[in-house]
Amino acid sequence: MNKQDVKNLKKRYFIWLYKTTKEAFDKYERKFTQVDIDQDILVEMEKELLGSYLPHEKDALQKHINDFQRYIEDKERACSELRDQGKKKNPEFLFLDIKLNAIEKIIAQELGRRGLERIKALYEFEMIDRILKNTEH
Repeated sequence: MNKQDVKNLKKRYFIWLYKTTKEAFDKYERKFTQVDIDQDILVEMEKELLGSYLPHEKDALQKHINDFQRYIEDKERACSELRDQGKKKNPEFLFLDIKLNAIEKIIAQELGRRGLERIKALYEFEMIDRILKNTEH
């Protein structure tokens, strides 16, 4: 095997390592990001509700907004329980955070900052592609 073959093997392994570790880590972090976004959406919906709707429309809409608020609260509670265990962080969450940082550091050492940014971009592209191809909802 020549140097380029070895470099390609390393690069593919780095991509696999980054992808699998980032996916596992994102299972924790995405829930908190979703709660933040959901709360922002709720604020905007509540502003809209105060606007130009008739009283009977507001009553019907308020029920849906209240349901959405409960959904956010339930999601926030569930993700806190997943990531946090009492006053301690979930050891798996901490391990994945440490592992992901180590992988990124080694990739940057081996492939340079551009190599790391390229792998991150490939991962992001794949995740967006999965979302757009998802036909469940």
